[in-house]
Amino acid sequence: MTRFSLRSASLTTSLILLLGGCATEALNTAPDRPDAPWQPNVSDKGELLPGKNKHGLALPAGYTLPANETIVPRPADADVSTTHTYSLPELIDLAQSANPTTRQAWNTARDAALAVGITRTAYLPHLSATVVGGYTHQHNNGNNPSLSNAGDIGNVINNGINQAESLGDGVRNRNSGHGEVQTLSMQWLLFDFGKREAVVNAAKQTQLATNILFTAAHQKVIYAVALAFYTHAAAAARVTLVQQALENARKVQAAAEMRLKQGQGTIVDVTQAQQMTAQAELRLVQARNTAENTYLDLMTAIGISPNTRLQTQDISNRPLTMADMRLTDDMVRQAVAQRPDVLAAYAAAKASQSNIAAAKAEFLPKVFLSGNVAYTTGHLALSSVPGVGSDSSPTLNLSTNNFSSLILGGITVPVFDGGMRAAMLRQAKNQADSAQTLSAQNG
Repeated sequence: MTRFSLRSASLTTSLILLLGGCATEALNTAPDRPDAPWQPNVSDKGELLPGKNKHGLALPAGYTLPANETIVPRPADADVSTTHTYSLPELIDLAQSANPTTRQAWNTARDAALAVGITRTAYLPHLSATVVGGYTHQHNNGNNPSLSNAGDIGNVINNGINQAESLGDGVRNRNSGHGEVQTLSMQWLLFDFGKREAVVNAAKQTQLATNILFTAAHQKVIYAVALAFYTHAAAAARVTLVQQALENARKVQAAAEMRLKQGQGTIVDVTQAQQMTAQAELRLVQARNTAENTYLDLMTAIGISPNTRLQTQDISNRPLTMADMRLTDDMVRQAVAQRPDVLAAYAAAKASQSNIAAAKAEFLPKVFLSGNVAYTTGHLALSSVPGVGSDSSPTLNLSTNNFSSLILGGITVPVFDGGMRAAMLRQAKNQADSAQTLSAQNG
């Protein structure tokens, strides 16, 4: 027995050391040194793979990443007409469906709506069905139990057991059985002093804030597209003006050269005219580059591929009215009252107050109802089945080859948790203070 114990201890220690080494072995996939470039694991097509480099492909030393051949540039959008001249409202409508920001905000708002539904499920009972099948086997090798540290009486009992074992040559038997358990469990929280109501209210206010931010996302896209549109229109108009200036400079240069041929001009006049022409050509190149950059900014604001070529409306002759330049105090107050960040901050402040109420409810008792219905067949001799997962409760009161049911009602009172509830309440108050401060500042 001693040799077996030593062997078991040695095997257990080796297994523990092996498992411990498995956790730290992942450090081999991290950069070797803080001042040396990382050598990633790269496939034949340049794709970055997790783990350590096993292919023997070493990149040149330097803080650069390989080019992934599987990532291709975004092609031109087929839904955009290249012959149609788009106005600003049409570009905004295109951006609201193509820009990823609006879809991300939409998904966030939908998730917040689902969160409200999830919190409402706390009012309903939770049902879970379980089917368990198993096999049991028992083997008695004939060793009888003995008493230790029982004095003279224990010695007498042990001697009697040993004599019975020697006469009967021990009792050896084998038992086995199999069976199945079918259960339906129920958990229902009946009363929790308003915690569920506070959680639902906080989720509703959070959903309201996400809906407001969804509107804000569209407003940001509209503003970005409008700003990029007017910037590009100004750049395109400047290209037209610079082209006209270049044509004028070339005419002046031609006139100066003609005057020089006729003996009425000087070489200085021709040189100055050539200089003006060269400067106009340079300004035209710069203006075209600026127009191209503003066009790329417009495509980015819309959310379509920069390779898409579309025509925008010329607004160079659009007159400005007094309504475009007028800004009154009433307009400022109305704009502030409609700002999405102000409205979202107000909703977040109300949600933080509900979170405080939910944290306070954690200090109060909870009334619950629990039960299960089970049918057992076979010879497993089980009295209970443990629950699987956090939403499943154990099944109690089982009977072999029988139908059983159990209904329990009770109250649970939190006594001590190491200060976790107090810390969570303090966190809720801190978050509420921050939300109130932000709401007051924006207001």
